[in-house]
Amino acid sequence: MIVWNAWSPGAGARRDGTLASDIAVFVLLAAVAVLIARGAEGMAEPLARLRQVPVTLDPANLPGYALRTTLRMFAALAASLVFTFAAAALAAKSRRAEMLIIPTLDILQSVPILGFLTFTVTFFMGLFPGRQMGVELAAIFAIFTSQAWNMAFSFYQSLRTVPEDLREVSASFGLSPWRRFVRLELPFATPALVWNTMMSMSGGWFFVVASEAISVGETRVLLPGIGSYLALAIDVGDFASVGWAVAAMAGVILAYDQLVFRPVVAWADRFRFEQTAAQTRPRSWVYDLFRRTRLFALLLAPLRKLGARPPRRSRKHGQAHRSAPARRRGSLRVWRVVILVAVIAGGWSVASYLSARLGWSDVRNVLGFGVLTMARVVALIAAASLIWVPVGVWIGLRPRWAERLQPAAQFLAAFPANVLFPFVVIAILRWRLDPDIWLSPLMVLGTQWYILFNVIAGASAIPNDLREVARLNGLTGLRWWRRLGLPAIFPYYVTGALTASGGSWNASIVAEAVSWGRDRVEAAGLGAYIARATAAGDMARVTLGIAVMSIFVIAFNRLLWRPLYGYAERRLRLA
Repeated sequence: MIVWNAWSPGAGARRDGTLASDIAVFVLLAAVAVLIARGAEGMAEPLARLRQVPVTLDPANLPGYALRTTLRMFAALAASLVFTFAAAALAAKSRRAEMLIIPTLDILQSVPILGFLTFTVTFFMGLFPGRQMGVELAAIFAIFTSQAWNMAFSFYQSLRTVPEDLREVSASFGLSPWRRFVRLELPFATPALVWNTMMSMSGGWFFVVASEAISVGETRVLLPGIGSYLALAIDVGDFASVGWAVAAMAGVILAYDQLVFRPVVAWADRFRFEQTAAQTRPRSWVYDLFRRTRLFALLLAPLRKLGARPPRRSRKHGQAHRSAPARRRGSLRVWRVVILVAVIAGGWSVASYLSARLGWSDVRNVLGFGVLTMARVVALIAAASLIWVPVGVWIGLRPRWAERLQPAAQFLAAFPANVLFPFVVIAILRWRLDPDIWLSPLMVLGTQWYILFNVIAGASAIPNDLREVARLNGLTGLRWWRRLGLPAIFPYYVTGALTASGGSWNASIVAEAVSWGRDRVEAAGLGAYIARATAAGDMARVTLGIAVMSIFVIAFNRLLWRPLYGYAERRLRLA
């Protein structure tokens, strides 16, 4: 049985707080506050300002652009965390909520970012007419859609696999639902959530071009940022500017890795489920600096009070609970009927809208495109799994290597596919390659890292005592993988593979239709179909493409990933 102190940041911290450390932390926090205020200045300016001071390819503007992009991404990340704690926790704790939330997440995960932009740009611009704030919110929302689903699925999976003995202990102490969440469930889910948060941040970079260079029909807005800078460089075919954009992105990733994610990884290591102490732990100079300060303890003192309320007495009489299962079954039946009616009504409205504008030949063509894209997704996820599962386990079992490779992994995960467009287009045109084959790897370029990051989280969460038992019993090679490695990481792998497959469908919008300057290459598939319809402002075909993509993703999740989720929850949880 493990005992952790979930919200006592000062627990175990060094007591030798120094004035120099306090000053260093104060200066660091003040600098961050100034940067936030500086970057947020332009958000409230008139929209006409973007035409007066357009995005240019002058490298001197990149620091300001990088600041604006980083603020958008962290704003989207904050919204994603709020959404994750609300939606995933509700789905994990309520069967009725789960029946609605999980299918909804499946649908939202399958909707491409261009599909969201098609409907949300006008909405947000209408909220703030003539102001940049509307376009900024549209960009932040688009980045949010590339981050939130992965984090929600990870948190949901962790909450569903909390060890049963820990649940029994919390029940025996009569912990209230809130205190059980704060003292048990949230700490248990924190290590995996941290790694998936890093992956979501990198996933936001992958789609930052579409988020900042908004183009829907006749509407085209370039927000100051690295994504719009990169989009402009690709439009004019400027290799040097593409290189400057990548260099700026690498600098930003290195900075927030050192200042944000590495300290969080070091802090989250205290919540690992284990009975014996690990020999090596993640380190962070920023985390060590904060632990040496008195200011840090004062800032986080309110967190110590979370869950500090006295436990409520457990009910002694269970008469009211004996009939609860029957009532819940009846309520679930009613809830299923309500959801079914809502789905039928929604499907009927979409079908009526499409039937008035398109014919059956359009539907047949789009279904064929969907089959082609699905074949690519299946093949690419299988290949990525064979490569990254062993690598992720190797890294996760070695904290020192995880610490060294963390920035590189974040950079590779954030590397936009758009940067490779020049080389891919030139190679395909020069050597007359088949776009249907050679554009396919671009689909998994940014999504394969969901598998790697989740496997790293799963391997690093293997209790140290289980590793010692395996070593003492001489488990090596295939026996180790069969008895310990694969069962331990399987729930995490399912989360990573599910989000990677959904992300690959989303990435098909970018990967199946690429351009460099005036040259454009397309592969036959659903992504290219939606990209063409979006560029033309053809709402009927955009809706049809998104609907078909959603159907394919939901069917794939229901037939494969959800049963694997259930198997992991029943058979492969720490008990």
